Amino acid sequence: MPGIDFRSDTVAMPSPEMRQAMVTAPLGDDVFGDDPTTNRLMEVAAGRMGKEAATFVPSGTMGNLIGIAVSTQSGQELIADADSHAFYYETAGAAAVCGVQIRPVATEAGVMSPEQVVGAVRPRDDPHQPITAAITFENTHNRHGGIVWPLDALRAASDAAHEQGLRVHLDGARIFNAAVALGVDASDIADCADTVTFCLSKGLACPVGSIFCGSAEDVEEARRWRKRLGGGMRQVGVLAAAGLIALEKMVDRLADDHANARTLAEGLAELPGVRCDLNRVQTNLVYFDLEKMPAGAFVDECTKRGLLSDSTGLRSIRFVTHYGIDAEDVQSALKICEEVLNA
Repeated sequence: MPGIDFRSDTVAMPSPEMRQAMVTAPLGDDVFGDDPTTNRLMEVAAGRMGKEAATFVPSGTMGNLIGIAVSTQSGQELIADADSHAFYYETAGAAAVCGVQIRPVATEAGVMSPEQVVGAVRPRDDPHQPITAAITFENTHNRHGGIVWPLDALRAASDAAHEQGLRVHLDGARIFNAAVALGVDASDIADCADTVTFCLSKGLACPVGSIFCGSAEDVEEARRWRKRLGGGMRQVGVLAAAGLIALEKMVDRLADDHANARTLAEGLAELPGVRCDLNRVQTNLVYFDLEKMPAGAFVDECTKRGLLSDSTGLRSIRFVTHYGIDAEDVQSALKICEEVLNA
């Protein structure tokens, strides 16, 4: 594989300590609830989110779908950002599996105002319209550049939702990136939601898995949905062991990814024909636009030179920093980008 891979933080390889923990983890059957390593991870994860309970799920997409499932009923509606992962990248799972319609709300930078929340709620006395049951927020917000919700703004939107009688699910795939960027505990962010999903397999560099957290009642129902969706796994402690190492050792180092992303963004902004909004580079995601070169051609030429990336539009590119990328890689990537653009 090429030496520098900016396609996603999902490509990060588990650390040597994770690999060793996976080999030696005590195991049981998680569907029966007797895998000791998974049980320990759920205890730690719930504590980190400030929730009563947690359950391991294979992916963030499944975690979000479960979050929708436990908060809605078929024929109801969920409010979501128009560029949210739940609306944009989850294959209409809410509709296909839960029978739930998503009402998209366009935002300027992924941050939904209380007024937008209230304005998206359907009138309950109109039989022509579905009942609005829940809302989902995304923090950090992928398609808006990895921006972090200001904590006061998230609380205000959440309070507005709860005042309208809505349940709140937080897509916290990169919640620890948000927490590190804000200098707060992840539980301060998760406190704004009834349920929350976070990924182990993104910035935390685990090979597989996400965690769904909520009340004991929500998690009991989540485990039923997980089984229904085929997500009940057996000796999952081989994966949970890596998750324990991740929560202990991989959170604080996210600041390194953020610093590398900032250096990368500042370097890209200086290249001719590149537009990069530095205000939106707050975590480990760097989005930029090419003024003269098609994104597909740029990606192809970079790949030939050992730099993998991903286009997000005809002239838009996303770079993602992660565990395994260092400051030297950033400088090498900038040189490759300059060479490709000049060519």
